[in-house]
Amino acid sequence: MRSPVRGLASSDGEEGSDRTPLLQSTPRVEAAPVCGSARYNLAVLAFFGFFVLYALRVNLSVALVDMIDSNTTLADNKTSKECAEHSAPIKVLHNQTGKRYQWDAETQGWILGSFFYGYIITQIPGGYIASKVGGKLLLGFGILGTAIFTLFTPVAADFGVGALIVLRALEGLGEGVTFPAMHAMWSSWAPPLERSKLLSISYAGAQLGTVISLPLCGIICFYMNWTYVFYLFGIVGIIWFILWILLVSDKPETHKAISRHEKEYILSSLKNQLSSQKSVPWVPMLKSLPLWAIVVAHFSYNWTFYTLLTLLPTYMKEILRFNVQENGLLSALPYFGCWLCMILSGQAADNLRAKWNFSTICVRRVFSLIGMIGPAVFLVAAGFIGCDYSLAVAFLTISTTLGGFCSSGFSINHLDIAPSYAGILLGITNTFATIPGMVGPVIAKSLTPDNTISEWQTVFYIAAAINVFGAIFFTLFGKGEVQSWALNDQHGHRN
Repeated sequence: MRSPVRGLASSDGEEGSDRTPLLQSTPRVEAAPVCGSARYNLAVLAFFGFFVLYALRVNLSVALVDMIDSNTTLADNKTSKECAEHSAPIKVLHNQTGKRYQWDAETQGWILGSFFYGYIITQIPGGYIASKVGGKLLLGFGILGTAIFTLFTPVAADFGVGALIVLRALEGLGEGVTFPAMHAMWSSWAPPLERSKLLSISYAGAQLGTVISLPLCGIICFYMNWTYVFYLFGIVGIIWFILWILLVSDKPETHKAISRHEKEYILSSLKNQLSSQKSVPWVPMLKSLPLWAIVVAHFSYNWTFYTLLTLLPTYMKEILRFNVQENGLLSALPYFGCWLCMILSGQAADNLRAKWNFSTICVRRVFSLIGMIGPAVFLVAAGFIGCDYSLAVAFLTISTTLGGFCSSGFSINHLDIAPSYAGILLGITNTFATIPGMVGPVIAKSLTPDNTISEWQTVFYIAAAINVFGAIFFTLFGKGEVQSWALNDQHGHRN
């Protein structure tokens, strides 16, 4: 049965080449069962890996509130008087045994931002190394290194700001290899018609890790002290690493417990999609417009993503005078919506391709449009809500939830156009996509010197415009089939 939406892909003239990635020349092997399968076990372990990864990433944001001497930040407050006060007075924490530091707002910004300076460096090298040696050890040691550095956070804080900044940058170096390494592994493990499901499951762990770690870190600080935030999550990361090393394999061929049927199913589905050439085709890769379509989409999406999750809470606190961080549930709600949307959209995307015969590029375009234009609309709307903080929370949640559609859109398009080099491609796109996390808050701060609603509307307009541009660019230039430069000549696939 055909869908009328297929018209979106017709302009490519290549519907047949991307509609069924199981390929015409290869006998189709019946899909292996899901229950107990090695590929879904990998997805579950990866899910918990990214759960731990994001818990390790966001724990400092929560703990830092308890690490700072409250008297230090009083002079930095610049709250608008346009709206009435909504927040209840902040209660004194039960436990105050953790050491406090006199770090001003600028210093705190350097501490929180230092992670990105390490994170951006290892994206492309991580993808390249994973393509050569496999992603298992790279991903495992990336999370292990981050967990170990996390354990030493209290010690680094005692040594001083410089030591803590260096430590956070080192954590960023470790986390930087993880997504490219995981993409490299899925290039060998994910049957094309199950990509959306498998990748959405594995990467959704990042969202749930944020959902749970935000309020949990607050509880730990409340009843214990901030140092235990780093100790507990660091230990969890080490435990996960042990399970990962014992239970996971780089490829189906080397997995000890995989069934013969599942191995044949995976290998046959990927037979004509992977390249055996040893050298990376850097020049044609970097000239590929479909790759730059993903780069633009990834950069644009992250600009709005960081605006929503970093700047809108600031807007709510300084303009609407309602601190969303005072309520753990409200802090985690947007991430929960995004996690749920990622899981459901992954199922929907693969069903559209396998059962409804939608082309790959059609699905990627539609899901990217929803996941990018939707958040842009609600971001602009956030500038026109006046002093209604309830609507602000609702718009933040809806915007972030809709962004989950991108997990089955441009986010996994690397595997569609060049599965053999998916880790490298993700390293390239994620390098550009890290820039908004570094410069977005700085630009927003420069645009809001007086913290007025009109100034913040400009911030939201810019973010929304960038997101819409990215969605349109990907729709025009994105592709859904394996590109010729990503295959051996003998395969005869056309671009």
